[in-house]
Amino acid sequence: MKAVTWQGKRDVRVDDVPDPKIQEPTDAVIRITSTGLCGSDLHLYEVLTPFMTPGDILGHEPIGVVEEVGPEVRNLSPGDRVVVPFQISCGHCFMCSAGLQTQCETTQVTSEGMGAALFGYTRLYGAVPGAQAEYLRVPQAHYGPIKVPEGPSDDRFVYLSDVLPTAWQAVAYADVPRGGTVAVLGLGPIGDMACRIALARGAERVFGVDLVPERLARARRRGVETYDLRGFDNEKELVATIHDETEGRGPDAVIDAVGTEAHGSVVARLAQQASAMLPRALSGPLAERFSVDRLAALHTAIELVRRGGTLSLVGVYGGTADPMPMLTLFDKQIQMRMGQANVRHWSDEILPYLTDEDPLGVDDFATHRLPLSEAPHAYDMFQHKQDGAIKILMSP
Repeated sequence: MKAVTWQGKRDVRVDDVPDPKIQEPTDAVIRITSTGLCGSDLHLYEVLTPFMTPGDILGHEPIGVVEEVGPEVRNLSPGDRVVVPFQISCGHCFMCSAGLQTQCETTQVTSEGMGAALFGYTRLYGAVPGAQAEYLRVPQAHYGPIKVPEGPSDDRFVYLSDVLPTAWQAVAYADVPRGGTVAVLGLGPIGDMACRIALARGAERVFGVDLVPERLARARRRGVETYDLRGFDNEKELVATIHDETEGRGPDAVIDAVGTEAHGSVVARLAQQASAMLPRALSGPLAERFSVDRLAALHTAIELVRRGGTLSLVGVYGGTADPMPMLTLFDKQIQMRMGQANVRHWSDEILPYLTDEDPLGVDDFATHRLPLSEAPHAYDMFQHKQDGAIKILMSP
């Protein structure tokens, strides 16, 4: 089959690889009809290269059709249309029962000290072959895949794999009071959808911050009060401006949808780039012990949120030696929640929104649809924010 493989920093290719097969009785094999390109994939493309191996199959946002199931998968049949969550969870362990599927004790990558295995996401998360491919082997298929109805296009449901539950959890963790205020830093796919969900769930005002004109315009059309970073000399001006809109206090919650590749943080950016250029035998151990994130967005969030407010971190962070302003966090009594989305915990709450009325705007959420064969171009375009690329779907 054809699949998108990682070959090095900023080097992805569409290669012929062996077709997946049933390996365990709880496996299924899915024929993929659409698969997304995620901002998290760009971290592999650029920053997390020390944890990658040439030939790794990328991707974790698929929808498709069941082709084959193992003998212990009794809830699926060939021909079923399913969305596959980005993490692999069993549904019956302590963590899954607690709604923490990304901590699944059955699939935890204990050898790396990490949580549940993820599709297409480095050896830290199991090096499981990913979903930017024609076919996908799905472990724990008795629980993970979400059956969706025939009829609507893939766009209606594909975001259940990642974008929707990730943005939904970000808003839930932000704990925005009904009629309250929330600022979202970063208006890529997750930040954009988080704004939509916050408004749908009763936030009175949503402030969106970015520096890409197409992202700002798109959020503004959905009722978000947008702020262009390029219009401020520094972070303090931005903070003061939004504080003025919230009686001088700041918003009730701030969602950081940027993560480790924030603009600014020059020293951290250079450290990330240097690590990625080292031989893999050195870069992996170095990154595991001494890696740092670009924390500009997080520091802005800490300054921006009101005292006693909540920070929800949904942008991916991977540093192990990050300096944090603990005095400010402590003094302001800031609450913080974070982590990979627990897809199956939220999917039943989200499904009622995926109707013909389309209140979250999923039907036209993608800005680009490309064949899988153009994946290298898709990555380059998304990385450089060209041609208004905000969300890209690929079809095998």
